[in-house]
Amino acid sequence: MDNVVQARSIFIDGEAGTTGLGIRGRLAQTAGVVVRSIDPERRKDPVARRDMFASVDLVVLCLPDDAAKEAVELIDGLGDKGPRVIDASSAHRVSPGWTYGFPELSPDQADAVRTARRVSNPGCYPTGGIALVRPLVDAGLLPKDYPVTVNGVSGYSGGGKSMIEAYDAGTAPAFELYGLSLEHKHLPELHAYSNLSRRPIFVPSVSNYYKGMLVSVPLHLDTLPGKPKAADLEAALKAHYAGSQYVSVVPPVANGRLEPEGLNDTNKLELSVYANEKYRQAVLVARLDNLGKGASGAAVQNIQLMLGL
Repeated sequence: MDNVVQARSIFIDGEAGTTGLGIRGRLAQTAGVVVRSIDPERRKDPVARRDMFASVDLVVLCLPDDAAKEAVELIDGLGDKGPRVIDASSAHRVSPGWTYGFPELSPDQADAVRTARRVSNPGCYPTGGIALVRPLVDAGLLPKDYPVTVNGVSGYSGGGKSMIEAYDAGTAPAFELYGLSLEHKHLPELHAYSNLSRRPIFVPSVSNYYKGMLVSVPLHLDTLPGKPKAADLEAALKAHYAGSQYVSVVPPVANGRLEPEGLNDTNKLELSVYANEKYRQAVLVARLDNLGKGASGAAVQNIQLMLGL
């Protein structure tokens, strides 16, 4: 008699939002899972949610931070009957007891996600920034106390419902910097998982297109230990991501102009080193879909690891 593998059940709490819809759409193409839903009229009913939490293998939280914390309290109340959790909010990204859901972070991170009970899905900007900085810190090419600056530009879908509505209505500016208080909510994870001791400066921006992201880190090469060349930085990145399914190190584009939408609708992350050896300067660049590897794509990657799909 053939062995029958039972489908694993998932509940997306907040499935009507941008990230939730993206996860559900990607899971429609994933064998071995059943996505369950609550009657829309009861989606905020704590009893209905608690009962759903108790009946599934995995819960994905696509909620504002405070609501995500409340959901985790409900799950905690279930004790051993509680499901495993992926939190796509920023509520638990540096919290004790949570595993950071960037499987490419280090050689053992994918296994950590695979066995974790609680996984925090990374932010979109930190995915690019950490992917560029962490391998260089680990390789000793970038000191932990180096004054790192991370710049990013995203499509407006990353700004949530109100920003999407403003751009769709034509009332938002064509481009704007934000987070200029230097207190952006992505900074704690960017700092912690880049393995930096000095808090980086992070300057995000948004432009008038729907999705796609570029994250860049400028460097003065002669200020780094050993005064490396751009090729040394590229080699360290390639060594770190060797064999990776989703993260690749690609050559700089010949014309020095890089657009942000080239990886839309994928879970890919491309890294490049742009440099001018004459002036001993370099810019590290990451390109990704802020709704893909920066959100729902990363969540599905973590779901597949956690459920053995």
